[in-house]
Amino acid sequence: MLEIKNVRAGYDRSPVLHDVTVTVPKDGVAAVLGHNGAGKSTLLRVAMGLLKPRSGSVLLDGEDITRLAPHQRVARGMAYVPQGQQSFPHLSTAENLQLVADGRGGGRMAIAEVLDLFPVLREVSSRRAGLLSGGQRQQLAIARALITRPRLLLLDEPTEGIQPSVVAEIEETVLALTRGGGLSVLLVEQHVGFAMRAAQRYCVLEAGRVTSSGVGGTDAEQTVREALSV
Repeated sequence: MLEIKNVRAGYDRSPVLHDVTVTVPKDGVAAVLGHNGAGKSTLLRVAMGLLKPRSGSVLLDGEDITRLAPHQRVARGMAYVPQGQQSFPHLSTAENLQLVADGRGGGRMAIAEVLDLFPVLREVSSRRAGLLSGGQRQQLAIARALITRPRLLLLDEPTEGIQPSVVAEIEETVLALTRGGGLSVLLVEQHVGFAMRAAQRYCVLEAGRVTSSGVGGTDAEQTVREALSV
């Protein structure tokens, strides 16, 4: 679904990514792991068109989208959930969802679908997003992205700072979405267990370079932990 090929990228004169290649399988999950500062979020920004690579290419379903703007990538079926559980804090949960649905033409059906995935959002539909718990805000952020009915979802550390029970809910939702077909996921994550249970492919970044990559799954968990401990 997505190929990031030999990408070099950075900010001003500071290089961050060095010839990074990552492949996301169709209707599957690719996990990118690494410590803080490894270049994981920069990789997602390149994938989404928020940062222009200095060299290399980005292909979506075989189409070279390296020069496309973010809104053009959204129109082709990409959605991005950055770090920080982002929403409109002064709007209610329901208003946050409706705003996206109105912009994308999804309407009530799209909202109903994401509420089935995250039932807790029904319980807090009238509450301002800024007053939600961290886990609820993260579920809202993912729900907002899913309303656009993407083919490719980019998730930047969706479990960061969230209690274990909510981590399990998010994990199950990601797995259910990819099992159903029609959605691929590029997952940036530090929670190794979650990432390896979800991913068919993985890569480990260290100082902007891929130091380990391969087939995902629980059998690869120890290999990834060893790569991260170096």
